[in-house]
This record gives sequence, structure tokens and C-alpha cells, in this order.
Amino acid sequence: MDLDTYRAQDALGLAELVRTGAVTPDELLDAALAMVDAVNPSCNAVVTRFEGDARRAIRDGLPDGPFRGVPFIIKDLWTRVAGVVTTNGSRLFADDVAPADSEIVRRYRAAGLVLFAKSNTPELGLNASTESVLLGPARNPWDPTRSTGGSSGGAAAAVAAGIVPMAHATDGGGSIRIPASCCGLFGLKPSRGRITLGPERSEGWAGMSAQHVVSRTVRDSAAALDATAGTMSGDPYTAPPAPAAYLEESAVDPPPLRVGWCLEPPSGAPVDPACRAAAEATARRCEALGHRVASVAFPAVAADAAAAQITIISVHSAATVDARATALGRALAADDLEPVTAAMCERGRLFSGAEYVAAVQAMHRVGRAMGELFETIDVLVTPMLGRPPVELGTLDTRDPPRFGREIASVTPFAGLANLTGQPAMTLPLDGADGLPIGTQVLGRFGDEATLVRLAGQLERTHGWWRPAR
Repeated sequence: MDLDTYRAQDALGLAELVRTGAVTPDELLDAALAMVDAVNPSCNAVVTRFEGDARRAIRDGLPDGPFRGVPFIIKDLWTRVAGVVTTNGSRLFADDVAPADSEIVRRYRAAGLVLFAKSNTPELGLNASTESVLLGPARNPWDPTRSTGGSSGGAAAAVAAGIVPMAHATDGGGSIRIPASCCGLFGLKPSRGRITLGPERSEGWAGMSAQHVVSRTVRDSAAALDATAGTMSGDPYTAPPAPAAYLEESAVDPPPLRVGWCLEPPSGAPVDPACRAAAEATARRCEALGHRVASVAFPAVAADAAAAQITIISVHSAATVDARATALGRALAADDLEPVTAAMCERGRLFSGAEYVAAVQAMHRVGRAMGELFETIDVLVTPMLGRPPVELGTLDTRDPPRFGREIASVTPFAGLANLTGQPAMTLPLDGADGLPIGTQVLGRFGDEATLVRLAGQLERTHGWWRPAR
């Protein structure tokens, strides 16, 4: 298949070519692998390939799902593909071969997707930039000196570089939305409980973690949500009932919405003028489309979000690392973990059970306060990041003090939706100096439908940002 034709299609477009017989799944896989060979040396998006498994899946007969024959990449973080290593971006997990597929992987296969590779991720998903010691840095296709964001940075780089039109991603503190913003993509974090994390995990980071995809089009994201939404028996969280089809919702303009917008993060951290301008422009676009737009402020308790998030993530990281050491039957070695990870785990071991419970309670207080705000608005527009895509090395995990200073200014808006469990998306409507600048939109808990309707309307009306050539 001609690579220009391949790269011009979204995932549903490629599936339609397969359906009509214009191309075969093997030819699409050939194109994806050719793109890996062509661009991966410069962006380091793909870290593991399993072409043989993909060819066997095609030969055995693909299910007649909405994405039949479309090549697809799984993020190398916690999500398991049978017989393939799940490194979690860490030397501690470098030889952890999965005994079976995760449930979401089974759902992707049932949708007809052809899984053939895993994407780059930072160690344990803890960095907002994808540059682990084990896997090396993922580089932004728009500028290889810049970060792809994290922790789904490899996934975002793979889509932005044209390897695949859509890729699996996860989000525990912004990890779908941050790299989508950095790489000029659409990224939707679903509501807590919308997509199961089972069977290996009951929850991620006390319910902060979710999974879905990064994509070039809204309709691909909506169709992927249709294919994967739902719980497993015993899941601790359940999202409100979904509409008949998110794909159908994405093609329908929403009724006039009450749009709140806020440019000041709960932490009070400074926000780059380009990021502020992009969010304000998106609010004005909404106003021009007939939505009612008004400035709002975050609830006062939202300032508690960062401390609660750090406590929860630190405790969970320590438990994960200690469980891995126990499974390996040895003590942790000095070079098992990067310094930021090791410091976070050490901090997590120091928190008492009472302090952890207090952090979870603080998380839910923030959720209740945001719920009250969303009684007066339907969606909330904010900047996605505090800064445009930063240079590689800015979030250096070998230097914990510097890392702590920098991360607060890069992601001051990202983690709130994880604490509250609300759906949130980033829209690639703007750019500056040749780099994409995403805008975040949060929705009411369980209401992904309004988000995909608004995203589809903005995509149809304005199109996504691309730099002048």
C-alpha cells in the first residue's frame, strides 16, 4: 500500500478500505512496519515488535469488528499482551513476560485491530515526559529536541509520525492528554470505571488511572470507546450508563452548552501566554458556535489536589515496586530504579495508613466540589499544559529536586480530572512556534457524550492545527 495513502487515513478509514477489498490487512501491516522502519529511528516511539503474532492473527481470521485489519500499538505500561514483555519502562520489569492478554487487549482484538507492537513509556508511568533509562527518550515528531509528553509519549509519537492512526494510551495524571497536547492529537480520558483495568488490576492509583487511546480524529476515539467500554465482574467502580454509540454522538452537534473557562490552575503556578491564549481562543470558538461562555474559578479545595495526588501515587508506587522485588525473590538493587522513582517509593513507604486514607478523602472532597461546580456548567475549558512542549531533559528523572520544580510548572491542570474521575479531553486546535498547543475540556462525571459531541463540532468547524509548511 502507498504510504502517503496509508498516512492520510484515520483508523475507520483504513477499516473501510479493508471492508471494500481495496486493501488487505497484511498490506496495512506492511505499511505500518514500513513506517516504523522509516520514522522510529528518529522518534523512538515503538520499543517492542511482535510481527509474527500479528501475521498469525490475520491468517487465523480477524473478527468482523469496526477496526478490522487496522494496525494497532499497545502502551508498554501494565497492559498485557500474551507472550510479550511488559517492561513498564523500568529495568525492574524488563523481563516480565505476560502470561495472558489484559481484558482491554481482548476487546481490541474483538474489534478487529491487529496488534503488532508496544510503545515507549517512562518508568512506571511516573513522568510527564517519555525518556526512561531502559527505553530511551521518545522524540516529538514536530521537533525531535522536544518532549512527546508522558506517560503515553510513545503512543502519541507513533500516531503523530504516521506509524498508526490511533494507539492505546493510559492516563493516571494526564498521561493521555499531556502527550496528545504535545504531539497535536485528540486525547480523551474516560470517566472512572468506564473501561475496566482488569483482570490484573482492580484499580490504578486509587481510581485515578484510566485507559483509552490517542488518535488523529474524534470519530476514531469515539468508535474505540464503543468497542472497549464496560466493566468486568468485581470491578470496584462503574461509570453511568453510556449512550447507544459514542460514534453516533461524535457526528451530532451538541445543543447550546454552558461553557465555563478558567486560565488559572488550582496551584497558582504561572501559565505560559501561548497556553493561555489557546484556551481562551477555544472558549471564544465555543461562544461563536452558540454556546454560553462564562469565566469561572476552581473550587478552593482544588488546591488540596496536588498533595493528595502525590501521596496516593507514592504509596501505590512503593507497593508495586516492593511486590515486584518479592516476586523476584531478592532485595531491590541500586540500579533497579531511576532516582525519581526510587525517591517517590521511599516517600511512599513513610506515609502511614491514616495519611493515605486522608489523601483519598481529600481526593473525594475535590470530586464533590467539582461536582457542585458542574451543576452550573456543562463543560470546563482550561489550558492543557502550563508550558508548550518542553525540551528533552527538562524533566530529568536523575535529578529529583529539579524534577520536582519543573513538573509543577508543566502540568498544573492535568491531574484534577484523575482525582475527580471526570472525563476530560485535549483538543489540538492551536500551535505556536511550530509546536502544537492543546486545550483541555472537562466534562461532567459519566458524560463523555457531551465531550465527543463538542469535539466533533469543533473538529468539523475549525479543523486541527497544522504548522505552515
